[in-house]
Amino acid sequence: MSPDAATVLAQARTCLATESAALTATAAALDERFVAAFHAVEQTVAAGRKLILSGVGKSAHIAEKIVGTLNSIGAPSLFLDATQALHGDLGLCTEGDLAILVSNSGQTEELVRLCPLLRRFGVRLIALTAQRNSALAEACNHHLLYQVPAEACPLRLAPTASTTAALALGDALAMVLLEARGLTREDFARFHPAGNLGMVLLLKVDDIMRTGDRLPILPQTARTQEAILAMTGAKAGSLAVVDPADGRLVGIFTDGDFRRSALTGPDFLQQPVARFMTRGPKTIAAGTMAVEALKLFEKYKIDDLLVVDAAQRPVGLVDNQDLPKLKFY
Repeated sequence: MSPDAATVLAQARTCLATESAALTATAAALDERFVAAFHAVEQTVAAGRKLILSGVGKSAHIAEKIVGTLNSIGAPSLFLDATQALHGDLGLCTEGDLAILVSNSGQTEELVRLCPLLRRFGVRLIALTAQRNSALAEACNHHLLYQVPAEACPLRLAPTASTTAALALGDALAMVLLEARGLTREDFARFHPAGNLGMVLLLKVDDIMRTGDRLPILPQTARTQEAILAMTGAKAGSLAVVDPADGRLVGIFTDGDFRRSALTGPDFLQQPVARFMTRGPKTIAAGTMAVEALKLFEKYKIDDLLVVDAAQRPVGLVDNQDLPKLKFY
């Protein structure tokens, strides 16, 4: 008989709580061993050498995912099949490389046998295990230890909490490395040129800003009626107000400013737009990454952002509606 909804949800929550407990325990157990392993990884990458990850069974999948994460932050990494290593793949190892060997028990025979072979190539070793005292931990230079109070599998057989904790510890190592290397969004974009992620991270405000007929600009001497007509013609919610002498931005006139101007008297349309504009508007420099524009929208709760050149002349307008793709990042 299929379980009812309440039972299904209760079992799912128990699974998630068990895996969460493993992450909490792993975080609490971090000590100088993590620091030592991190420095070994940092030094390897800084020296231009590569990181080699290996595992057997489910641990192989975890190792492959960690490889992907490390490569994505510019730390050259690859996966070494423990069995194929004994049949020629050791040729990818060079002196100065660093291997991270993933095994929940720390007793995986293929990995333990691999240790002395890797050492012959001058490769240093990190064990990534849940067992403090194990053959693999003793055979390696460093030990990354994760804690698993219990597996989420009700039979206590399928790797669940253990694989989650191992993966999270690998992620922690990669993220600490990312921060230590000062990786920027621009650097990250270089490693992700394809797909939606690459598109988003590589976009600049110049790629999405409104220009030409869609960028209404008027001198500060223009009447409010002219400003409304210009905004309507450009189908924009704001207008850049400039100094007529040099074209430098002096303010922004928005739909909100227009509504407020209407409260000042019956002749508001004939008043200069400078009377109602917002002075010192938020701007962004041309050539800036588009995700930086998103930060400004979120921080200041604005609807429009003017793009300016080096002389503070408006060259584009970014509308909040132009940014939906960036909101995932």
